Amino acid sequence: MTARSPDEVRDLLARLLDAGNGVLRCAPAWVARDFLPPGRRLGLPEDAYDVGERGAVCERWLASTTKADNRVGPPDEGLSHVVGEHGERLLLRDAVAAGPAAVMGAAYAATHPGGLGRLAKIFDYAYRLPYHIHPPQEYAALVGRNAKDESYHFLPGVDMGPHPETFFGVHPWIAEQGAYEVLLPYLVDWDSDLILRHARAELQVPGEGFHVPSGVLHAPGTALTLELQEDSDVLAMFQALNAGRIISKDLLFKDVRPGDRSEHGERFPLGFVDWRTNGDPWFYENRHLTPQPVADGESWVFYNTGKYAGKRLVVPPGGVHRLREPGVYSVFAWTGTGTYAGHEVRGGEPGLDELVVTHDAAVREHEVVNTGAEDLMVFLFFGPDLHTDVPSIPGR
Repeated sequence: MTARSPDEVRDLLARLLDAGNGVLRCAPAWVARDFLPPGRRLGLPEDAYDVGERGAVCERWLASTTKADNRVGPPDEGLSHVVGEHGERLLLRDAVAAGPAAVMGAAYAATHPGGLGRLAKIFDYAYRLPYHIHPPQEYAALVGRNAKDESYHFLPGVDMGPHPETFFGVHPWIAEQGAYEVLLPYLVDWDSDLILRHARAELQVPGEGFHVPSGVLHAPGTALTLELQEDSDVLAMFQALNAGRIISKDLLFKDVRPGDRSEHGERFPLGFVDWRTNGDPWFYENRHLTPQPVADGESWVFYNTGKYAGKRLVVPPGGVHRLREPGVYSVFAWTGTGTYAGHEVRGGEPGLDELVVTHDAAVREHEVVNTGAEDLMVFLFFGPDLHTDVPSIPGR
């Protein structure tokens, strides 16, 4: 497909915005990973998960302007496409880049030149993810990337998988005593999963979640997880053995400059670790997310940070909910059927469950109507600085 010029992108975007009254529909963006088998709960046909050398489809990225940083894969993997009623198709990333004011509003676009600034996704794995870390900004910047603070919400009404618990951080004594090199032999030997003996596990409970800043070691469990994060795909694997096989050690150094790897070896990724937060004896109390009511049917489920925010909205059968938001946001319908700002939405039907509500549509009152026989549950995702009333956990 021939690349469109910025003028052509702006013209198509204007037509799609006009047709949708400021609301854009997104096609699903499937992402494959090659280090774990899929949980097969994303609603794809059974024969669609396995994708050869790329591995298997284990994630779905929502209203994404972030490219998946995979070893192999299509050039648009992870990037969402906006679609029109007559077959029009446009990368959301291109739309934001060519028409930032049209999507984000002029004032917000001027102060956030990097774009939407957040990435929402669903991840779906048959085994617990390996113990890993996302480098903080000072290290991510060394390889030209952004940090990756992230938050989880465990989706209800679906099988939790065989290991619905997540390992977080390290035992407090490691941080208290400065015994940081206790993890180093596991990185050097790269032959086991015994590094997990130094972490603590928390149960994954449907309808709840956790806030995980960059610099925190974690090994997410098998619950089908809705994640909201900074727009980045940086990581360093710290666990060698997972799901019965040894992971490529290259993933330990995935976002490490070759010179730093040569000079410092396995000690360099240890620098990513925020030891104080990892060893916090009150980690659960300070990072555990439970829904915080906003209004009738609305609750904050992604909060405790200014880098992104997210709500859950539940509209009962026959119900109508009216809302107005401060700026652009995206929508994902999990259960039920209805209309959202005049557009049909159906939970569980990729292609009918994902919208972007651009600035002009977001700031005027719009309706969510449940037209079905079960609760319409939708999630709303916001970028940095849009909401000033996002709650924070007081901390202990």
